[in-house]
Amino acid sequence: MADVSLPGIDSLSRRGFLRHAAAGLGNIALAHLLHGEGLLGDPAAASDRDDQAPLRPAIDPVRPHAERAAHFAPRAKNVLVIFCSGAISQLETFDYKPALARLDGQPMPGAEALVTFQGENGNLAGPLYRFRPRGECGKMTSDLLPQLGELADRMCFIHSLTSKTNTHGPGENFMSTGFTLDGFPSMGAWVNYALGTENQDLPAFVAIPDPRGVPQSGSNNWSAGFIPAVFQGTPFSASSPVRHLAAPDATPAQEQATRTFLQALNERHLARHPGDTELAARIASYELAARMQLSLPEVGAIEQESAHTLAAYGANDANPVKAGFARNCILARRLIERGVRFVQLFNGAYAMGEGVGNWDGHKTLRKQYDVHGPILDQAAAALLKDMSQRGLLADTLVAFCTEFGRMPTFQKGASGRDHNPHGFTAWLAGAGVKAPFTYGATDEFGHRAIENVATVYDFHATILHLLGLDHRRLTYYHNGIERRLTDVHGEVIRGILAG
Repeated sequence: MADVSLPGIDSLSRRGFLRHAAAGLGNIALAHLLHGEGLLGDPAAASDRDDQAPLRPAIDPVRPHAERAAHFAPRAKNVLVIFCSGAISQLETFDYKPALARLDGQPMPGAEALVTFQGENGNLAGPLYRFRPRGECGKMTSDLLPQLGELADRMCFIHSLTSKTNTHGPGENFMSTGFTLDGFPSMGAWVNYALGTENQDLPAFVAIPDPRGVPQSGSNNWSAGFIPAVFQGTPFSASSPVRHLAAPDATPAQEQATRTFLQALNERHLARHPGDTELAARIASYELAARMQLSLPEVGAIEQESAHTLAAYGANDANPVKAGFARNCILARRLIERGVRFVQLFNGAYAMGEGVGNWDGHKTLRKQYDVHGPILDQAAAALLKDMSQRGLLADTLVAFCTEFGRMPTFQKGASGRDHNPHGFTAWLAGAGVKAPFTYGATDEFGHRAIENVATVYDFHATILHLLGLDHRRLTYYHNGIERRLTDVHGEVIRGILAG
């Protein structure tokens, strides 16, 4: 039979014509099925997806920290994170479990062969501190942190957080960066990148390490990862201020003349190399450092505080660690007061070993927590009250968190709790959240989140939302991927948002 010619198709035999026709009918059927499932792309659907397109902030390399607009009207302008390094136990602080106390010493049902991070577990162990109703709301919190507990009316508790890891370093990375691996931007760096800061004389993002040292994953907690380094956190504390701030041996007039001359040279050099963003960023960094020579000594002048304030925080306590953390809390408030966008305040460090200088209570939890509790409690409670009295909570979101929780059982042969990523507690206070409020729940033993289960991705998405940022659209293009703080996950926890 003669070949049949069709437009755009080479000559076909009868058999070839029937084969192509059959394939075409199959494609029509596939298209019909995809359309019925809403999976077939079309121009209208593509336009509907425009509101999911990345929103990368326009960064002026000459002024990388310039204040930038949020995606939508924010509820909060600043964030203060209180990070308890070492995994503070939810069962000794804020997650009240009467059944755990009632069944103390008995095997946990269904966990006969339970093995966790450090090995085999023993029996259930009731809370090591008594729980009492606190505040007007009557929230049950423990005697470990009584002063923070008394502020329960100002707190929004999330009792159903979960993590992806039960190891401290990756856990800190996950809580601070959204990834367990090293090399990703921290939450503070993302916020700095997105919004900049209103105070151009101070860093936009400050990390305040504990007086005892840094957390286990160290600078990962405030790193800029693969986004420009200018957005990383600046680490310093009340006892370890930024180094090399002292001005040279010159009169104020000579110092100002030198800076003016240097600025002229920088501007001339930059004009000769237009578009050199790395050069512009370097110049901006040096200029910020020069301004910090004047601004940081003032913000770190804790002695300017009243005697009443110093006493309320415990800044002159005989325990140098307690006094040091108290002074860090005052520093955090002074930074927020002066418009610093993101402050990350650490309680606990790893330089002193497991559980000694942090909340990692594997072996003798009660003995260790008797030390750590008073260090955190008085100063953190004073910080929250002080910020409230000064009106700072109207624009500031305070987030209390840790890398994961702890088990309802004691480790076999010990009097401490192993790591537990399946259910733990965080709380928020201040701008944009309901208070007093409790969201989510773990099971009767505090082991697994079972109600309104939330992830760290959700926690991050909610913080960004309160700052007026859409976590799905705040991206940075890196190695062919539109990277974001929440990876490809996360939902805003809308149940905790104030009306």
